[in-house]
Amino acid sequence: MNSPNVSANLTREETAQRAASITLRDVRVELDLTGAPEHARTGFPSTTTLTFDAKVAETWLDFIGESVAKVIVNDEDREVRYDGARIRLDGLASENTVRIEAVAAYSRSGEGMHRFEDPVDGETYLYTQYEPADSRRVMACFEQPDMKAAFTFEVSAPAGWHVLSNQSPAKITEGIGVQCVEFAPTLPISSYITSVAAGPYARLDGEWSRDDQHIALGVLCRASLAEYLEGDEIIEITRQGLDFFTDAFAYPYPWGKYDQIFVPEYNLGAMENPGLVTFTEAYISRGAATDAQRGGRANTILHEMAHMWFGDLVTMRWWDDLWLKESFADYMGTHVSVAATRFTDAWARFANSRKSWAYRQDQLPTTHPIVADIPDLEAAKLNFDGITYAKGASVLKQLVAFVGEEAFFEGARRYFAAHAFGNTTLDDLLDELEAVSGEDLRAWSRAWLETSGVSTLWLESDADGGRVLVQDSGAVAPRPHRLRVGLYDLTDGALVLRERIDVRIDQERTEVQIPDADLTLLNDDDLTYAKIRLDEHSLASVTESLSTLSDDLVRGLVWSSLWNATRDGELAVERYLEIVRRHAPGESNVGLLGAVLMNAEFAIENYAADASRSDERRAWVDATWSAMQAADAGGDAQLSWARAFAGASAYDDSRAVQVRAILDGDAPQGLPMDADLRWLLLTALATTGHADAGDITAERSADDTAAGRTAEIRTLASRPDVAIRAAAWESAWNDLTLSNDHLSATIGGFRAGGRRDLIAGFDDEYFARLRGAWADRSIELARRLVLGLFPESETTDAVDAWLEQNVDAPGALRRLVIEQRDELARELRVRAAQ
Repeated sequence: MNSPNVSANLTREETAQRAASITLRDVRVELDLTGAPEHARTGFPSTTTLTFDAKVAETWLDFIGESVAKVIVNDEDREVRYDGARIRLDGLASENTVRIEAVAAYSRSGEGMHRFEDPVDGETYLYTQYEPADSRRVMACFEQPDMKAAFTFEVSAPAGWHVLSNQSPAKITEGIGVQCVEFAPTLPISSYITSVAAGPYARLDGEWSRDDQHIALGVLCRASLAEYLEGDEIIEITRQGLDFFTDAFAYPYPWGKYDQIFVPEYNLGAMENPGLVTFTEAYISRGAATDAQRGGRANTILHEMAHMWFGDLVTMRWWDDLWLKESFADYMGTHVSVAATRFTDAWARFANSRKSWAYRQDQLPTTHPIVADIPDLEAAKLNFDGITYAKGASVLKQLVAFVGEEAFFEGARRYFAAHAFGNTTLDDLLDELEAVSGEDLRAWSRAWLETSGVSTLWLESDADGGRVLVQDSGAVAPRPHRLRVGLYDLTDGALVLRERIDVRIDQERTEVQIPDADLTLLNDDDLTYAKIRLDEHSLASVTESLSTLSDDLVRGLVWSSLWNATRDGELAVERYLEIVRRHAPGESNVGLLGAVLMNAEFAIENYAADASRSDERRAWVDATWSAMQAADAGGDAQLSWARAFAGASAYDDSRAVQVRAILDGDAPQGLPMDADLRWLLLTALATTGHADAGDITAERSADDTAAGRTAEIRTLASRPDVAIRAAAWESAWNDLTLSNDHLSATIGGFRAGGRRDLIAGFDDEYFARLRGAWADRSIELARRLVLGLFPESETTDAVDAWLEQNVDAPGALRRLVIEQRDELARELRVRAAQ
């Protein structure tokens, strides 16, 4: 009964009815994980006992697993009525105790109870991941955020393992080779933020204290990664965050302990399970890491910590208000990075990278307001996107500037005090912010939270020589913006700030008093959410002198403006790449540099005209090689350029000899040749036909780790042979043993090097397979197939035909295909404009 079916997709209406008729009290979950090391065992016993009041005689519990053996209602055995997703309950009284005895399934997709075997030492590791609705893959439950309860977990596991949950153990019973750990009950929480992890994890302990409050801190990872775990820095960031939030929110951290565990094959960046936060292992570098990577990790730690209040303590009623936690956490992660840690460039990285995600998402035909319409769980799964996170955070930054930081945090304090352990909607938050600020925020909400699309701002000169600030907001009415205009002069060859002018606009065209300057930068300080265009004189100035700007945030805003203009077909790709080649080698902020390097490669492969792409590839390989050679030895820039050189060499083999030489030991002085960089370089050689299976096998023998085996899959599949790409295609669609990471590696190899000549023959089959894959795979794996294998063809004819013929396809599947179609149409449009 593992196949998803229609009853698994819960709707907003039916869950609202269930919440109105059921009052959940307590949940006890007993999990037997003692057989987890035996990988022939596909499932594990799961027994759930729920206590609740009912106003109706019949309801259902959610469970997706292998089988349900018993349904006991108020001490009476009932017929098991289970369709693979719902367990029917009838004959309910006003007060009920229901016990479900079932077998749940171990996961390889990162959904539910994920099981992983470490190839280094053969050890087994388990962890759970639920959001938005996968706790039902581990326990029978009411799978909706507005039915909170106290959860008590009892977990049986092999002796010697660390066994963790949201709370600390209350009782541990040792047996022969096994242990049974009963955890203290949680405070009232939603099912999707409960959590269990078990395995021989390595652990580092610490503590945070404030007055009479003492919080035990734990940082865990697989034993084979322990040597790379920068645990002291992680604990330092954690303490800095707890200091900040305790002062800012005036509500003590409520969850007892604070464990943070880095886990393999993880689908997300992290998850805010109270007391047991999970992170992707990608935040642990097996070799060199740039300061930008560490800053990104710190941001994520603080993002998840903000959720302990925004999301865990106070939770949205339904996924329509997902932004109530994610937008706030995204804002807080950056704000606290700047306010409380050494990563004071976080807003520059946000403006350049994080907002690019929002701008891209907001220009798709499937864009939605920050406060979205989420009719069901499949829609909820897809709304963890650039609108909910980055646009929401951008708008909150604007709100803070509007009402003032102190009023904003005082409103948050009142919000937590009024709604602790409850569920809320948009109105609940606005009520508190309006009360403390004295501002009418309903009009602001309508303009920014309840409409979609991104505004574009630029300056024009009118007939009288005056200046007009133009706002194009597309189909929606012009929005109110408070922004600063920065005026920069070329002085001794450098762009230097003259002054910043505050401007407020709420019309399509607004006359403004802005003097001429060599660079006129709209939205300096990044106070509003809008794409900005540079006038021709400013564009000429940054073409010559971008890297002379001293402020990271200002350069980030300029880089962002250039990239948006390129994506929109208003700045020639050739000119954008010229600016990158000229100024990226001088970019001192490694976070900005990383984003620029990624965008440059994307522009070449997706936006450059077909006739010039080969020349641009060659120029980019040469540029990355030269910049790598010129960068300071052992520095972050050298490593960033080395990674970019490896990526560029997968598309152009003119420096294959140098790539091979680096692998053979002739690397630039100071360049850290860790396993991950070696794999990037070897994959480039394999993709261009300069490395064979023997080379790849030898590399994996030297790096027989989880990451090494995943890299081997990708590298083998990337070889430029029609039969090899065909085998990767078949494996992606048909090999159900592939884990989430191995599926992505297979897809990555299939797509490697932009070799349409090797894979174009699969275009028709892609569309023929879509609906079957969506029906038969979990949404996470199906999503990877839909996005990763979408054909980058020369027209939109095939995708248009599929959309026309599949109007009745699931809405979430159609959304993904529509978005891919729009990206393809943009690429074709921009290429044609070159």
